Formats: sequence, structure tokens, C-alpha cells
Amino acid sequence: MKRFTYALIVAGLILLVGAVLAQDDDDVANLSFVVLKDYSGKPIRNASVVMHAVSKKGKQGRGDLELKADADGKCNFDGLPYGKLRVQVLAPGFQTFGQDYDIDKPNMVITVRLKRPQEQFSIYTDKQNDTKDDKKDDKSQTPPDSNSKPK
Repeated sequence: MKRFTYALIVAGLILLVGAVLAQDDDDVANLSFVVLKDYSGKPIRNASVVMHAVSKKGKQGRGDLELKADADGKCNFDGLPYGKLRVQVLAPGFQTFGQDYDIDKPNMVITVRLKRPQEQFSIYTDKQNDTKDDKKDDKSQTPPDSNSKPK
């Protein structure tokens, strides 16, 4: 009985080692991310790095994986299959970063520099201010209505 148990354990180990050796290590990559502030180069703690698989047609897959940057702005993922990958990086107080990458090397380091939000301009704001100024000018140029009574 003991010999049978040992034989099963040895057979299981042989199958496990065979499966590990049969796995092609060239088809997976080890990704490392570094998230930095654009203006100072300092790391951003707790930045979210979201990875989406992208099909050959450019469509984003349903499954995604989210990593959190450590105190040094670093995070990594081992065993990612080769192919297209869409990376989004989010951090409070910074612009969202997004870019597609071709994963084709066993080890890759992706450095992301996040920018501060920029002031937004609107054509509507300018027109509203212009119309207010025009209304003030129009009131000063039009004579008072003869039907109105002074108070």
C-alpha cells in the first residue's frame, strides 16, 4: 500500500514537472510599472494601473486587472501573455493616462508620467461674458421709456 502511495506521489510530481517544463516561457511577459509626477519626477503612491487585453481588431476585452502602486510608485505583474495591452493609470489630482502597448518582450518596464489637470476653456463662457458687457452698453445708450415713472 505504501509503495502504491509513493508511486502516485512520484507520478504526480513527474506530471507537474512536465507541465512546468512544457509551458513555453516565451509567450508570457513580466511587466513593471513606474508612476511618476510629470513636473517633479517624484513617485505617485496608490495610483491605479488598469490593464485591458485588446483584440487584433482593436476592441477592448471584458476582463481587466487593476494594480496599485506602492510608496515608490511601482507595481508589477508576472505572466502576462504577449499581445496588445491597453493601460490606464488613474490617481486623484492628476489627469487620467491611457495608451496601448505591444507586449512582445519577456521583461518590460513602462514608465508613466502623470500631469496635473489643466484649466479648461469654453467658447460659451466667453460669449456669456461678451453678452453681459453688450447688455450694459445697450442700456446706457437707449433712452429711457417715456411710459416709465422715475422713483
